[in-house]
Amino acid sequence: MTKHPYQDAALSVSDRVADLLGRMTLEEKAAQMTCIWQKKGEMLLDDQGAFNLEKARAHFGHGHGLGQVGRPSDAAGGRSPRQTAELTNAIQRFFITESRLGIPVVFHEECLHGQAAPEATSFSQPIGLGATFDPDLVERLFTMTALEARVRGTHHALTPVVDVARDPRWGRVEETYGEDSYLVAQLGIAAVRGFQGDCTFRDKSRVIATLKHFAAHGQPESGNNCAPVNVSERLLRETFLAPFREAIDRGNALSVMASYNEIDGVPSHANRWLLRDVLRQEWGFGGIVVSDYYAIRELAERPELYGHHVARDGKEAALLAVRAGVNIELPEPDCYRHLVELVQEGALAESELDELVAPLLAQKFQLGLFDDPYVDPDQAERIIGCDDHRVLALEAARRTITLLKNGGNLAPLDAGELRTLAVIGPNSDRELLGGYSGRPKHVSTVLEGIRQRVGPGVEVLHHEGCKITIGGSWGQDEVVPNNPDDDRQTISQAIELASRADVVGLALGGNEQTCREAWMGNHLGDRTSLELVGLQNELIDAVAATGKPIVALVFGGRPLALGNLLQKAATVFQCWYLGQETGVAVAETLFGDNNPGGKLPITMPRSVGHLPAFYNHKPSARRGYLFDDVTPLLPFGHGLSYTSFRFDPPQLEKATIGRTESTRVLVNVTNVGDRTGDEVVQMYIRDVVCSVTRPVKELKGFQRVTLKPGQSRTVALEITPGRLACWNIDKQFVVEPGEFRIMIGPNSVDLQSATLTVR
Repeated sequence: MTKHPYQDAALSVSDRVADLLGRMTLEEKAAQMTCIWQKKGEMLLDDQGAFNLEKARAHFGHGHGLGQVGRPSDAAGGRSPRQTAELTNAIQRFFITESRLGIPVVFHEECLHGQAAPEATSFSQPIGLGATFDPDLVERLFTMTALEARVRGTHHALTPVVDVARDPRWGRVEETYGEDSYLVAQLGIAAVRGFQGDCTFRDKSRVIATLKHFAAHGQPESGNNCAPVNVSERLLRETFLAPFREAIDRGNALSVMASYNEIDGVPSHANRWLLRDVLRQEWGFGGIVVSDYYAIRELAERPELYGHHVARDGKEAALLAVRAGVNIELPEPDCYRHLVELVQEGALAESELDELVAPLLAQKFQLGLFDDPYVDPDQAERIIGCDDHRVLALEAARRTITLLKNGGNLAPLDAGELRTLAVIGPNSDRELLGGYSGRPKHVSTVLEGIRQRVGPGVEVLHHEGCKITIGGSWGQDEVVPNNPDDDRQTISQAIELASRADVVGLALGGNEQTCREAWMGNHLGDRTSLELVGLQNELIDAVAATGKPIVALVFGGRPLALGNLLQKAATVFQCWYLGQETGVAVAETLFGDNNPGGKLPITMPRSVGHLPAFYNHKPSARRGYLFDDVTPLLPFGHGLSYTSFRFDPPQLEKATIGRTESTRVLVNVTNVGDRTGDEVVQMYIRDVVCSVTRPVKELKGFQRVTLKPGQSRTVALEITPGRLACWNIDKQFVVEPGEFRIMIGPNSVDLQSATLTVR
């Protein structure tokens, strides 16, 4: 028997929200717009990370409730699946039974490439998932992640990142799907569908997805995280807003996180044009906008970091954020603690809070939290990190690996012909997960994977060679270079081993410190150089001088200037971060059990002086350099295979269409080699003459196909008005009549074209 209409599950969500909102006090509404994260230790938990009723009553005995609790899995240094499920149940029970209206809380977690929690399955970083060009895989991975998160008690994932990464100096490149807005959009849509499913949440296996960071976070000034983004409205809409709109329109994303940066002098958390006019009114977004951590405070000033100084203090910052449309402040009660006071003083109307609280309540009803709020700890223990999920993580790692070069077809290696293999380099025996990672049940290193694959028949020698940084963990604030004299000594030791080997495997690149989110002045991750950190190039030179053939594996979160390595190594793989199954996937690929089929989701520049280097530049942008080559080291979309593919000339179903019509381009692709392999058929479009300048080419379609030796397949890619349209001279998104060049190929350079006429 229900007491009030909002407790009646038979009523619609909108009716329940209206009834509940009408019963809430001003203090209860403000409470729904706040969250606790690190403060949960002092407000809800004992020293071991378990729920403490006495503390909870001391801090929340007023009965106003709370909106969200951040990252329960990190309590007391990390909770097991069972412990987390028990904790979320206990916290939930307290707020339901001891707040006046029994409003449940939402638990949010980081889920960038698997939930960032103990024992959760960890797979390729997003930049690696970008290399797969495989939306179906991405959807399956985040369906798995949603399940692992939900059975633990999570309701809201602060993922996916749909920023378009246009500056590889930026430390958050690893969190993105790459430099192309179309690729980012397709994988972002897939991630949202994986997280949210059909948005009914009936079987308690899905969570709310959060698109971030809105907007234009991926091209900060000087590559510095959170720096201003100085772009025109046309570029903003076509490049940076496009993935967000696609993920909302086609993925039905229910949450958006505002970005730290400013655009045209207005920080996103105070940007009414961005969050209200564009997001809500123009696009019809009905979900919630969450703040990035501490970003509302930064509208004023955040001590020891920076401030935008568009507000005098936290109270005024709260006013600006509410007026802009930020529904909830994360991660701690700070500026929004002033909401009640702002209403009582008349600076805000209570109706302005009602407008922002209603969607927060709606999502709690939508998630079923008023009707079925608890989870089963047995289920959490059984599902999280299970063997089936490990298989899926391995599939992601296999499909991520990208072959950049294979001189003399050195790879795949034949274990039957090898006597001795030297595995050398700072990333050779290191857990390589990247940022926002948990602690999975299983982790394999390159060295472990190779030794397991070759068995006792091949002698595997190992040496670190040199260090990238000392320690090198993501959470270690201070970045300490190694002593060069010590590195040179260890390089000499590694060369002694290399000289005894038939083949040398070099595991190089970056680590979790050299490319990461720079969130404080003492925790940096943006760079002024793309060269390999430390003495890695000296290690490459020394190994090359032995004359031994080199197979190189490059790990890390951003593209690096690999000119020296590509010149001296016969074979080079770009691995990014492959997740918990790193060693298994690398070994399978090195010895031919897996045929690499990944493609670069971001251009590989020759040096930092070649930036920006993104492929979809304007016609006037790459005139040339004195004393250097203007082209990239390796282009967007590049990736080789152990087999070879032939593309026949593309054919258009209709070579002339109207501006509201669609057509398809068809291309026959044949595996002309002797191994089964994957190719990614890529379609680029150029508007030949337009009222505004257009990029020389833009990715507008792709399909990853698997072909057996001798097998052919005709791939059909859709050409719709949306893929031909641009923001014209009058800032209208329209298709202009004229000629369009439709280009098809295996990367952004080796293309064949057909001409489409639009009347």
